Amino acid sequence: MYADLDALDGIIPEDTSYMNRKYNEEEYLKEISDYIANTYRGHYSVGNVQTLDLIDSVGDAEAFCRSNILKYASRYDRKGRARKDIIKIIHYAILLLHFSDKRQTADRINAGNPSAFTVDYDK
Repeated sequence: MYADLDALDGIIPEDTSYMNRKYNEEEYLKEISDYIANTYRGHYSVGNVQTLDLIDSVGDAEAFCRSNILKYASRYDRKGRARKDIIKIIHYAILLLHFSDKRQTADRINAGNPSAFTVDYDK
């Protein structure tokens, strides 16, 4: 899944705690993590099932995430909530990464299975 990142093994030290982050990334990641945790407690889920799970079940998760990134980016700060828009963009980008990885994994598995049904939307 992270083959490109595996090439960095040994180049980037495992323990980077000694490094000062110029842009306070740790604080932003914590804020985003807290926001994401709240979506699991909010109206976005019923039990362990989120609306996005249903969207994924019909094969539309990547398109949904891309569309929401575009939605929040295009209306950035129009309602005076720039920070909230950015956090939502980042959250949907993380979700898009998840569903992209999931699809690529399925594509690799199905590549050797001629009976697997796949659609190439780029053709």
